[in-house]
Amino acid sequence: MHGMLVSMDAEELAARWRERLETWAIPDEILARASADPWTHSPERFGTRTDRALAEPDDGPTMTRVAEALPDQGTLLDVGCGAGASSLPLGGRVGHLYAVDSSAAMLDGLTLRADKLGVPVTTIHGRWPDVAGEAPVADVSIAAHVVYNVPDLAGFLRALDAHTRGRVVLELTHRHPTSWMTPLWQHFHGIDRPVRPVAEDCVALAAALGFAVRVEEREAPLERFSSLEELAGSACRRACLDPSRMDEVAATAVELGMWPLPRDRWVTVWWD
Repeated sequence: MHGMLVSMDAEELAARWRERLETWAIPDEILARASADPWTHSPERFGTRTDRALAEPDDGPTMTRVAEALPDQGTLLDVGCGAGASSLPLGGRVGHLYAVDSSAAMLDGLTLRADKLGVPVTTIHGRWPDVAGEAPVADVSIAAHVVYNVPDLAGFLRALDAHTRGRVVLELTHRHPTSWMTPLWQHFHGIDRPVRPVAEDCVALAAALGFAVRVEEREAPLERFSSLEELAGSACRRACLDPSRMDEVAATAVELGMWPLPRDRWVTVWWD
């Protein structure tokens, strides 16, 4: 309790998170020139990531913390599940998977893989916590690489905690997942991108909400891109540049010393 008195209250931290996240919005005049939605995620790319996670299971802190808290044949809630990279590798351990995502294509990809693995799954289409009423209370919940898409983080975390019997596990990059593009925004648009929020801001808010958070950090197990071409394609979409400029973006990335990209730091946050 004494710590609560000196620390900022949850409301203020939640407001700060929302404000900082809003500074990542792309200016309207740049957005107007975009040929594709710069914020969408590719179901194919997520599918590939899931297939890799199934082929070479990651023994990092996130999967370890989920696995050790999951009773055999327990229920797992995966919020912002994508194609299932953070839940399906647990395979036979999972009695029932509840998978929540705002993308129907991602949920289709997850269902396809879950069926092949024999993992019983219920998909819930929509944004958390808007659809939290459709999810049961699960033994363990995981939300991996989701929080930087969540303006109301306090509401998100409270709903996650309320729907979890045993352990809540979050995984996030140390900095905003598009931070790697900051030099390209500066080069092509003359715009400086924000630095915050960062993982510590999420941890501080979770602690202020009263959760007994534990934190582990490591180097990301995966390279962000397998080729310079893949980086350039992603950068064109995210920086609202025409795809015809891919070669120019690739050359610029090399000139700016951005290739190969250093690996991210991944942070695992969990509480029981």
